[in-house]
Amino acid sequence: MTEPTRLIGTRPPQARAREKVTGQALYVDDLAIPSLWHGATLRSPVARGRIVEIERDPGFDWEGLVLVEPRDLPGRNVLPMIRDDQPILAEREFRHPFEPILLIAGPDRDRVMAARRHIQVRYEARPIAVEIGEALEAQVKVHGDDNVFDEILIEKGEPERGFESAGVLIERTFWTGPQEQLYIEPQGMIASWEGDRLTLRGSLQCPYYVHEAVMAVFGFEDPDQVRVIQAETGGGFGGKEEYPSLLAVHAALLAKKAGHPVKMVYDRAEDMQATTKRHPSETTIKAAIDVDGRLTALDIDLRLDGGAYCTLSPVVLSRAVLHATSAYRCDNVRVRGRAVATNTPPNGAFRGFGAPQALFAMESMMDLLARAAGLDPLELRRRNALRPGDETSTGDRLATSSALA
Repeated sequence: MTEPTRLIGTRPPQARAREKVTGQALYVDDLAIPSLWHGATLRSPVARGRIVEIERDPGFDWEGLVLVEPRDLPGRNVLPMIRDDQPILAEREFRHPFEPILLIAGPDRDRVMAARRHIQVRYEARPIAVEIGEALEAQVKVHGDDNVFDEILIEKGEPERGFESAGVLIERTFWTGPQEQLYIEPQGMIASWEGDRLTLRGSLQCPYYVHEAVMAVFGFEDPDQVRVIQAETGGGFGGKEEYPSLLAVHAALLAKKAGHPVKMVYDRAEDMQATTKRHPSETTIKAAIDVDGRLTALDIDLRLDGGAYCTLSPVVLSRAVLHATSAYRCDNVRVRGRAVATNTPPNGAFRGFGAPQALFAMESMMDLLARAAGLDPLELRRRNALRPGDETSTGDRLATSSALA
């Protein structure tokens, strides 16, 4: 027998490292495809409005350009996701800034971008809710009757009894803002048709998400009608998880109407304005420790800003509430989590989705409790760390250490 390959302690070369550092790697915008056209997106001018009319400047030369409107869609005007609530193109109303309204393509990218500036969206402004708190008041309806995409409740023990025996009791609210993934390469996709078969090459993380979305929008029955190729991807970090599905549909619609392959690559400004971010959050924690510095009760109300459409918010919310008590032992817990609809661009996946927001709040609370009790923050954490045999807030019994104790 040959000696087994030893990997631990070695430095194996990273796949594709040589191509990347020498500039040989080809990203979406580097790919050369014959008769390639370029696509662009006309977006909503304000946070919310009813579309009255879309006017094209009669003084601009529109010859040789194609436009895709909602009426050009082959089926339902909806992007398949956890909830089918996001339109592929806004039809009667837009719900957030920079929402896609219309698509343009042509052989010259500069002319396509110029054409976009010669289209005007006339609209009637509608009331908006852009903060979590005002959305929960539901004076402005963004989604349903209460603007809540999803709600999760975790209960264990009797929190009120735990608060009665508190040596120290603190209640605070913690906020986190949106966070841009800031991948090096912006969103990009190329769509090309051969008869009724579609090939997509894109900067993406989840090719099967893209495949499923395109199959549904175009009503394909044979999975082999759609081929999705992940091009060299210049970073994603969650930002290229669900969003490329929408861009793929846009590029495919333009390519179908144009009769040419179509490339859509966002510039940095458009990418930062229009694509999903880490969910902003508001988390109110009521926490108590006894005279020995051990947690006796936690009551956590966690709210995530999902934006105008649901996207992956239920998944992000579930991760947030599951991590809300961090790695600490507490017998009396209540965690209420809500993903809230607002008139902001939809939010989505970003590394650790949901957990950073929840953990920031809980770890901040642990620092406040330690200060109030006159304990070293590390010592407070050591006393409350989950150990083998302990039960988490969700009722799971730990078989191994949490690494804190």
